[in-house]
Amino acid sequence: MSDIIAAARGFFRGAKGIADAYLMVLRHLFRKQLTEPYPEFKRELPERTRARIVLTRTPDGDERCVACYLCSGACPVNCISMQSEEREDGRRHAAWFRINFARCIYCGLCEEACPTLAIQLTPDFAFAKDDIMKFVYEKEDLLIEGGGKHPDYDFYKHCGVAFGKAGKGERPGERPPVDVKNNLP
Repeated sequence: MSDIIAAARGFFRGAKGIADAYLMVLRHLFRKQLTEPYPEFKRELPERTRARIVLTRTPDGDERCVACYLCSGACPVNCISMQSEEREDGRRHAAWFRINFARCIYCGLCEEACPTLAIQLTPDFAFAKDDIMKFVYEKEDLLIEGGGKHPDYDFYKHCGVAFGKAGKGERPGERPPVDVKNNLP
């Protein structure tokens, strides 16, 4: 007799679960839909959204990237590659710069590693392609006009390297050089 009672309880428990599921469906069936039509309505993204990578320029319009390879070294999936070169005026720049967005995980480590603020991640996330080779972006595809999030920053004005007219200790926010002989005991 107890087996029959246990089986009946199990049956009614299962029937109640199915009935609850159908009631939930009926309850939500006649509500107003919350679906947003994507291309017509684009949701406001959070301020720190990380998506497409761009290369920015100095206020003078020159490239910020000095091809230091820090972004490439910080990338956990090795999707960034470049070749450094020195110009006639002594500045370093990237002869070529390549990012494979098919491998990129948009972690932002390249942006954090960049000392010149050349690499920045934008909230532009909708760039689908039909061919995987179209996800490989060259320097010409990545360069934008302007400085991005930091429009007034110029690495060569703040780096402390004797480039141009200013010497060591004469750059904005830089201390004068220390005489190491004074530090001896």
